[in-house]
Amino acid sequence: MSNLGLIISFTFLLQFCSAILDPIDFLALQSVRKSLEDTPGSNYFSSWDFTSDPCNFAGVYCEGEKVVALNLGDPRAGAPGLSGRLHPSIGKLTALAEFTVVPGRIMGALPETLSGLKNLRFLAVSRNFISHGIPAGLGELQQLRTLDLSYNQLTGSVPSAIGSLPELTNLILCHNHLSGSIPPFVSETLTRLDLKHNDLSGTIEPGSLPSSLQYLSLSWNQFSGPVDRLLPSLNRLNYLDLSLNQFTGPIPGCIFSFPITNLQLERNQFSCPVSPENSVTIPTVDLSHNMLYGQVSPLFATVEKLYLNNNRFTGSVPTTFVDRLTAGSIQLLYLQHNFLTGMPINPKTAIPLSSSLCLQYNCMVPPVQTPCPNNAGTQKTRPTSQCMEWKG
Repeated sequence: MSNLGLIISFTFLLQFCSAILDPIDFLALQSVRKSLEDTPGSNYFSSWDFTSDPCNFAGVYCEGEKVVALNLGDPRAGAPGLSGRLHPSIGKLTALAEFTVVPGRIMGALPETLSGLKNLRFLAVSRNFISHGIPAGLGELQQLRTLDLSYNQLTGSVPSAIGSLPELTNLILCHNHLSGSIPPFVSETLTRLDLKHNDLSGTIEPGSLPSSLQYLSLSWNQFSGPVDRLLPSLNRLNYLDLSLNQFTGPIPGCIFSFPITNLQLERNQFSCPVSPENSVTIPTVDLSHNMLYGQVSPLFATVEKLYLNNNRFTGSVPTTFVDRLTAGSIQLLYLQHNFLTGMPINPKTAIPLSSSLCLQYNCMVPPVQTPCPNNAGTQKTRPTSQCMEWKG
């Protein structure tokens, strides 16, 4: 054989050898495959033929001899997922930086061995049937940026070590059965915290959430205590939902100046007059079903959809609301179930069909007859005795 032939053969051999997967990773992938199955309609595992190079398998990505990303299941929208359990051997893929599982019917606990994946930056196992608790060992993944375990059956508390992850950017644990309090978060890059639809409780202390937050959803839990010292430092929020909890005390006026599109504070126990610092430009503001009192601020007249119903507001509705309502600038104004005594609107005024107004069950006869939601009841005005007793 000529020297050129030897060089070509040697080069080919080097390329072939460099493509051989690390034996530990090879065996780990075999274990993962044995513990999972395609659900009916899925053919994700059709390419997983271990007589060929696993780095060519669907969802397997390699660098050199190591697996660096593992995406289990077909990521196409609407594609059926996998069933079975996550095998502990996943923890042997030590170079893994990304691990995701598409929505499916995977059950059982998250493997404790995930704590060995020191290079892991992205972990997303959502919309399956993962149960038991969140492994505290995930707090050892110092490079972890995204942790998404949403829409599962997780129980227990949020491990305090999760709050200590220094690089955490997205924490999404919504729609589980988590309980207990939440830890303080040290990451200065945390932008999304979604804990809605759990059984979490306790107070949230000032300084326990970083000012980097842009998305905060705590709704449908049992959180309590005041937030007037917590929220002012979160002035980068563009989404805030604290609804359906037991928060108390005042609502800081500064939050109405945050760059938020939808402010949801309904169904808590907030108790205070509400005083925005400037005209409110948030399109939707829901403060309903609290214990807010005092007069309705004219600075809310710039809100497109405003829910102030089921509170203890008193006095007359400011004229600016009437002007913007008749101009069609206000799409929804719910003021029912308060203690309001008037609204300066002519009974013959035509309210645009695109606008909704409800005034019933206040300390006045509604000056205009408008359709109200069914849950507003049938009584047009409050009993006089209640209006005399409530001083605001």
